[in-house]
Amino acid sequence: ELNDDVLFGEVWSREGQLSLRDRSLVTVVALMAQGLTDESFRYHLTTAKKNGITKEEIAEVVTHAAFYCGWPKAWAVFRMAKDIWGED
Repeated sequence: ELNDDVLFGEVWSREGQLSLRDRSLVTVVALMAQGLTDESFRYHLTTAKKNGITKEEIAEVVTHAAFYCGWPKAWAVFRMAKDIWGED
């Protein structure tokens, strides 16, 4: 209920406070910082692409965040992002 109704229902729908695009950027960096690169992370990368994050932007965000989150985490994210944005 908290996940579906509150997080994805209420929080993600508050576009007046933060756009879906910006929420995707925040989510990707937050999950990257934790070292999460499972299927839920892949879902959020795919959602980021759907929300308008370009291939160049995700590369820049991951590069920037790598200095704060760590290169090994960034490298894992780069591999996933390459798969998702690869056809662009």
